[in-house]
Amino acid sequence: MNPIHNILEQKIEIIHQKGSHDLALVGPIQLPVQLGTNEVSFQWYTWLSLRDFPSDKEQLLKALPTANLAESQQSSVFVYGDFSSADQSFIRFHSICHTGDIFGSKRCDCGYQLQQSLKMIVENGSGALFYLANHEGRGIGLFSKSLAYLLQQEGFDTVEANELLGFEDDQRSYEEAIEVLKTFRSKPVSLITNNPNKVTSLREAGMIVDQSVPLWGAVSEHNKKYLQTKIEKSGHMKGLETSFLS
Repeated sequence: MNPIHNILEQKIEIIHQKGSHDLALVGPIQLPVQLGTNEVSFQWYTWLSLRDFPSDKEQLLKALPTANLAESQQSSVFVYGDFSSADQSFIRFHSICHTGDIFGSKRCDCGYQLQQSLKMIVENGSGALFYLANHEGRGIGLFSKSLAYLLQQEGFDTVEANELLGFEDDQRSYEEAIEVLKTFRSKPVSLITNNPNKVTSLREAGMIVDQSVPLWGAVSEHNKKYLQTKIEKSGHMKGLETSFLS
């Protein structure tokens, strides 16, 4: 056996899904993160769908050099504290937002929610943030999202823009993230979200959600219509911070 492969295989876990393809989970990797003025150490894991790859670890590692994974997207999870055993743990399923998370766009509140969720997890003492890489634009991808933004500039709201392009309002799936979550924790979780659909998805998958924790903030003239649409058309819960939207 390749000695390097032997080292890496010890950090790979194959997750078997009933009626679906396996997942390969890799980690933990110690990752120091700057949150405000504090440096916080998270355990970082990433996973790969094995739809087109072997579930055998040795064969998987051999296949990677020709797999061109840079052309696809992989999701990951930041874990903090004693996530598996803590009585109360916060989790966040965060959909990638290229414009908000990376560039700090004020057309949405995604960048704020990403940073604030990590802070809430640390303040709670344990938790995990799942960063879902195939969720751009609520599942339509970055190129299509840019077209939707053009339509929004013409006066359509975020739901109308997606639907005019031929998409459903929300095409995201949480199945893989939920399977990964189950490998870490079987106890109840507190879900950081304004979206009741995420709570429903977890509960339908057999997870125990003891509470949802809303997260509103970074409201501005640039995203006021966007946030109002999420409340009125996507069923998001309204928080105190959004009281001036109506």
